[in-house]
Amino acid sequence: MSFKNVLLVKPNVRKGLGFAVDVIPIGLEYIAASIKDVVENVQIVDMQFENHSFNHLINKFSPDLVGITMSTADHDEGLKLAKIASDNRIKTIIGGYHPTLVPNEALSFPQIDMIVRGEGELTMRELVQSGLPNNVLGISYKDNERKIHNKDRPLIKNLDELPFPARNLRKYHYEDYTDIEGREFDVISMSRGCWGKCSFCCEPIFSKSFQRFRSPENIMKELLEIESLHNGNPLQICVTDPNFIGNPLITSKLCDMLNEHKLDIIFYVMTRTDAIVGNSKLIKKMCKNGIIKYELGIESSNLKDLKNTQKGIDLEIQKKAVKILRKNNAEVSGTFVIGLPEQTEEEIKCFPSYAKKLGLMRTAFGIATPFPGTKFYDDLEKSNLIVEHNLSKYDELHSVFESYFIPRKRIEQLATYCMAKFWNLDVILDEALIYKKRTGKKIPLNIFIKNLSKKLTFVKNVGADLFREDVDGHIKAIFDAVSDGNLKKYDFHNLIKVPKILSVLGVQKIQLVLRYKNYKPIRYVIKITKNNVSYMKTSFENEKNVTINFDIDLAKVIQQLDTKWEDQYFGKLKTYIKLKPTFNVNGNYNKIRLLAAITLFMSSFIVQKIINNFY
Repeated sequence: MSFKNVLLVKPNVRKGLGFAVDVIPIGLEYIAASIKDVVENVQIVDMQFENHSFNHLINKFSPDLVGITMSTADHDEGLKLAKIASDNRIKTIIGGYHPTLVPNEALSFPQIDMIVRGEGELTMRELVQSGLPNNVLGISYKDNERKIHNKDRPLIKNLDELPFPARNLRKYHYEDYTDIEGREFDVISMSRGCWGKCSFCCEPIFSKSFQRFRSPENIMKELLEIESLHNGNPLQICVTDPNFIGNPLITSKLCDMLNEHKLDIIFYVMTRTDAIVGNSKLIKKMCKNGIIKYELGIESSNLKDLKNTQKGIDLEIQKKAVKILRKNNAEVSGTFVIGLPEQTEEEIKCFPSYAKKLGLMRTAFGIATPFPGTKFYDDLEKSNLIVEHNLSKYDELHSVFESYFIPRKRIEQLATYCMAKFWNLDVILDEALIYKKRTGKKIPLNIFIKNLSKKLTFVKNVGADLFREDVDGHIKAIFDAVSDGNLKKYDFHNLIKVPKILSVLGVQKIQLVLRYKNYKPIRYVIKITKNNVSYMKTSFENEKNVTINFDIDLAKVIQQLDTKWEDQYFGKLKTYIKLKPTFNVNGNYNKIRLLAAITLFMSSFIVQKIINNFY
């Protein structure tokens, strides 16, 4: 007996900070590549982008084994998919961080037959060939009521022996929200594991704090394959490694090869701040060869937090790392952890200002989440601090344990406060400044707008559920953040390239007013001259000589929201209908010019899209 038809599935979960990086299910593509020559059929479906029901897919592909990748936040959706498969008398197997760390708990659900613990390529290959889990290293399974955990499978030593991911099985178009240049998108894994021991991270347990590396030659071979798959178009590639500069010699040699091949690729990597500081010359070489986007685990501006979480860095290293990257015109992102047991509200409110002072261009403020199986979870469980056991809320957006100083609901509001205080126009324009320094060009207005749209979509995807649970509290947090030092005037004309067709709009002063209950209204004012956008500013005061005015009462918007809130609020035409702004244009001539400008601008978008699709 063996498994002949295998369906590999990624659940439809678009929330949590992991959503930002875990865009393409490369782990499933690795599994598919490893078993495709020993099964009759293997398919990959991503339920986030799938238009058909899972029952339809079951009937279409008739699998005899369904494999589901699951993080902790995927837990509920993954179980639903497994239940559908089980009801159709199909064997189920799950893998990923969550099942690996808590296999006993995962096996307790009747719809789960087996678990892959750790890396899945060799384990799945052996399983589909034998058809039985007995004696397959790295498998946990049930024999009647008994849970059986086979011995661990040793970590794969030579990663070059693995086949490249089966990208040919992709059925969907993937995009990266961080891209501002309209590049095609892909992902790659250049190493596995991390030697860090951060107490809140799953990786030290999954990879036993051991990092393994592919050879530069093997990596370059895959990059050339990816370039061919995308027909030589400009690319942005996200590197999934949690510690990219784990071996500086390999990174340096890869840079030499990138320089030789002159590939039009921008890389987005995650690395530690101490690796940046210890390899400043290498950073210059990396940036010159397309490795220009960096995500750093900053975590906190307080040394006690870094020590308590076993981060292994200090504040001076953080500052030096960002300074080195900015010096080389890199784009620098950072992550912060808020809601740790001993943090105070005052400390958390300082994080956005600290992030800007460091020079970060993007930040994410994740709520401290004790993933089951980690040291962080075990410590909190022993102290009886964990009060929320719904695993779908273990998404770094919900507070699931009791803090010593801050109520859980307030911690969630503080996450919104931090995002609103950091993500204002000076951050967006800082990104445009780095773009200009690196390329010598201004960002075209259409790309600038697309960049803003992608960021809004990302915020919607990761935080819509949380926002809906406490709309009033989160909107108040936003207004608090904006009123707390964010009122500035921004110079646009040196950074944003405005298309000539918008000159038809003429000289205008456009104002958007946001109102909410008794809060002082927030005003966004943009001044347009004949040839450029002169400035944009935020203000609490009435603006004089406004020619076009949008006035939105958010309290009225909230009253109209229903169960499809996130789609309606962020939809394109639906957004305008739902917001129902008071809309005033000073003079009929300005109305005609505004209509003409909008028509021409949208037409240019459509024409460009047709050209891109044609070529």
